[in-house]
Amino acid sequence: MGMNILTISLGAILMNNFIFSQFLGCCPFLGCSTKVDTAVGMGIAVTFVMGLSSAICYAVNQLLVMLGLGYMSTLAFILVIAVLVQFVEMFLKKSIPSLYTALGIYLPLITTNCAVLGVVLLNVQNNYNFIESVVYGVTGGLGFMLAIVLFATVRDRLQFADYPESFEGFPIALTTAGLLALAFMGFSGMSIA
Repeated sequence: MGMNILTISLGAILMNNFIFSQFLGCCPFLGCSTKVDTAVGMGIAVTFVMGLSSAICYAVNQLLVMLGLGYMSTLAFILVIAVLVQFVEMFLKKSIPSLYTALGIYLPLITTNCAVLGVVLLNVQNNYNFIESVVYGVTGGLGFMLAIVLFATVRDRLQFADYPESFEGFPIALTTAGLLALAFMGFSGMSIA
């Protein structure tokens, strides 16, 4: 069990990173990575929603399967994620208004963030038990946070870099994201013995 949890954790953070390996959640990745503090806030919010939605959706899926309504799981997962994001949004608006303002439109977009839905669907597809589902959700969120913070750090340094004018703005961001994805491909050869 312990080795399986370690394998799931390392896989979600490094080898099967939602951003760099599975290309899920790219919208907030590109939109919220202009400042490191905003990237950290988005990473924490996504990690929280991924972990909690993995736990709740595991129970919801078990109930749906028991009732013979397994075909309704995707719709139920979307509803659970939407409710969780509303709670996160209300909490941030009340408790941390500066982060709420900084995240802007990208906070409600966590609802439609395909990485959040992807983690709960992959939990079901991989037949993870409750603990494995929660570990995969939390470590998948940590992998998302690692990716977005690394990217924000690089984008921050790019402001002072000398590159061709045709790369200004979005093209240099996509080029940088591609290079980071190539770097993360190096982890795909890892094995846990």
